[in-house]
Amino acid sequence: MAQATQSDGKRSNTIQTAAPFLLITPDARSGAMGDVGVAISPDANSLHWNPAKLAFLDKPTGLSASYTPWLRNLVPDVDLGYLTFYHRLDERNTIGAALRYFSYGSIQLTDNSQNDIGVYSPNEFSLEGTFSRKLGDGFSLGSAIRYIRSSLSNGQFNGQDIQPATALAADVSAYFKQGTILLGKDAELAFGVNISNIGTKMSYSEGGSKSFLPTNLKLGTASTFILDDLNTFTVALDLNKLMVPTSPVRDANGEIIDGKDPDRSVPAAIFGSFIDAPGGFSEEFNEISYSVGAEYWYNKQFAVRSGYFYEAPTKGDRRYFTVGAGVKYSVFNLDFAYLLANQQTSPLAQTLRFSLVFNFEK
Repeated sequence: MAQATQSDGKRSNTIQTAAPFLLITPDARSGAMGDVGVAISPDANSLHWNPAKLAFLDKPTGLSASYTPWLRNLVPDVDLGYLTFYHRLDERNTIGAALRYFSYGSIQLTDNSQNDIGVYSPNEFSLEGTFSRKLGDGFSLGSAIRYIRSSLSNGQFNGQDIQPATALAADVSAYFKQGTILLGKDAELAFGVNISNIGTKMSYSEGGSKSFLPTNLKLGTASTFILDDLNTFTVALDLNKLMVPTSPVRDANGEIIDGKDPDRSVPAAIFGSFIDAPGGFSEEFNEISYSVGAEYWYNKQFAVRSGYFYEAPTKGDRRYFTVGAGVKYSVFNLDFAYLLANQQTSPLAQTLRFSLVFNFEK
């Protein structure tokens, strides 16, 4: 596999997976906070970030609808939609469901002779169910089961019949929170972990090559300061690491000269993802991305948010600031997020996100 070398001499080795849309931040609240979410206070979109948080929602039922126009600096009609629902069964148990739909717009298809064979609308979606249980006053566990379908073409490619790819995946997560005193103020300290998209490989042709799902380890912490009866302030940090094989370095004959063979089982890939980078520990460390975010609430009605996301230049080079706001009125929250990045170098620049969250009383 050919690998690019940057101007500073460092080799670019971005990890490739199937269905990368599963990692896109779907909601405006976390999208405004630099893509943090695993340990911030729970809401209806916790299904994506950490299903275990659902057990601590104070409303009995809720739902959310989010919309993101994606990569609008490059294409005009790529979109991500996200719908979620949760319901508390009792004081300890909560169930939820989510639908994520990613549309690539319309693409003109041609055969090997460049003849027009029609227009196709590639799309991917996932449908999931979640369950979380509170095991104590400040601790919960959660899980999710997810069906994934990816349809990228309706014809042939390189002589092979192309068909939609499907997979099944699961998430396992935990959440802990505790009241405390920080910097002389009442506060709540929270920790979260979520391993998402543990599942089968995906293939788009009978007997063709199979790709790993984007199995991802997310660790996070958040501190919420209760300044007074009207003002609260939260700071949060998330760390992310893809648990899939890193591409090895190959010679002109395709033989591996550094790194490990990526053709292995899903369990072996997950456990081996911490030691298989051809660049050793330094490259493994570069595979960790960082998100930091802040959120300020006034009177539990108006929110202002900001954050920053960093990914190593050799692992994708996504680096951007985010800002956003939210308003709560009666049973619904309306959230907005805007991504700030270099318009010349980042296709994510000027990304917008919108979320509408409903929390119903009994």
